[in-house]
Amino acid sequence: MPSTLLRAGLGLALASLGTAPAVGASRFVADPYPSTYQAHPDGPVLIQNATVLTGTGQRLDHADVLLRDGRIVAVGPQLQADAGINRIDAQGKWVTPGLIDVHSHLGVYPSPGVSAHSDGNEMTAPVTANVWAEHSVWPQDPGFTAALAGGVTSMQVLPGSANLVGGRGVVLKNVPATTYQAMKFPGAPWGLKMACGENPKRVYGGKGTAPATRMGNVAGYRAAFIDAADYIARNSPKPAKRKGWFGSDKGDSAGDAGGKRDLKLDTLAGAIQGDIRVHIHCYRADEMATMLDLAKEFGFKVAAFHHGVEAYKLADRLAADGVCGALWADWWGFKMEAFDGIAENIALVDRPKNSCAIVHSDSPEGIQRLNQEAAKVMAAARRARMPDIAPEHAIAWMTANAAKALGIEGQTGTLEAGKMADVVVWNGNPFSSYALAEKVFVDGRRLYDRTAPETLPRSDFQLGQEVR
Repeated sequence: MPSTLLRAGLGLALASLGTAPAVGASRFVADPYPSTYQAHPDGPVLIQNATVLTGTGQRLDHADVLLRDGRIVAVGPQLQADAGINRIDAQGKWVTPGLIDVHSHLGVYPSPGVSAHSDGNEMTAPVTANVWAEHSVWPQDPGFTAALAGGVTSMQVLPGSANLVGGRGVVLKNVPATTYQAMKFPGAPWGLKMACGENPKRVYGGKGTAPATRMGNVAGYRAAFIDAADYIARNSPKPAKRKGWFGSDKGDSAGDAGGKRDLKLDTLAGAIQGDIRVHIHCYRADEMATMLDLAKEFGFKVAAFHHGVEAYKLADRLAADGVCGALWADWWGFKMEAFDGIAENIALVDRPKNSCAIVHSDSPEGIQRLNQEAAKVMAAARRARMPDIAPEHAIAWMTANAAKALGIEGQTGTLEAGKMADVVVWNGNPFSSYALAEKVFVDGRRLYDRTAPETLPRSDFQLGQEVR
């Protein structure tokens, strides 16, 4: 909750701030660019005799998965289906939910990686909460297809990390499309990208402007959220005034006391009110602790810390606060704030209770092999003589936990009846270095089949180009 002093200064509107949307929240998160995504499922499919990792902690041997009308109908042994159904013999193969990458820049930093395609960082001010990554997404990025071949069916595309507040991220379904709106995950909340540490102070300190230090970073966040809190107060409905001795006073006839709309403050207000999920690029444990205090001061919740090479140092607090750690398997040491990284980081953040450990990529190459990144964590934990991490547990790092961080866990991330039929059939244990995604379904539509290369989607950018 905001501090007492701040609440007193801003009035009644801030007294009810928390993680739930407040009255009038729709003013700040209305979407003038809504999703036009349409599922186009194939006919019913029965995947048979597989080792199934449901994403809920279960491993089912010799089990089936039934897909119909773009949804999962049932998971279990010897499922019954109509005689004419498309049957896939998955004997010796493994089946998992579609993988989800919570930190991608596909489409905003697409391939080819040329300056004309560099649309991820709006480095014109330290706080650019007014920009939305979706307005930079190029759907023809060949990286989307490469990610699909790695089993990735959904992803959050974020702005870059040059700024204190970089703007809104967007959750996409990994499907071929002409417009980003046709990829936009229906009903998924936006994410707000923030960054602490070296990046913003280097970018703006190098220009001779604020912030130039870590204390300047924190001052910048606080100033932005103070403005946003005041914006909420000015744009919240005021209580009707009672009739007095000298007649009726109807108050503000428009129902608010707001002024001009501000796109930057719309986003920050949406974050305070819990309608936009806050994702923070942050490496050091002390800075993550500071950001958690900042969240407490202004009444917002951190959905996940990204990169967090020192997350293991405050794993208990992350679990207690319900904050996810979206982390690399073993990237470290490429700058000072990444110096204290360890290969057991994700395994240590993955506490026995209430934790939310996630493997993410932040890379157009890494997104193609999230399963192998997870396998590296499992191996590092084994070398450290930690308890063995079972495949049925580790799969949640790229599915259920990722969906939770993005606020889409009710729709995808696990193989459960009624959820989207986002499914991957692997040629073997997905945590083997030899593992390959053989078939990838998005909403029950087979979009990738390694055994039928003629059916594979290709970006329009690639069509007509001769490969030499």
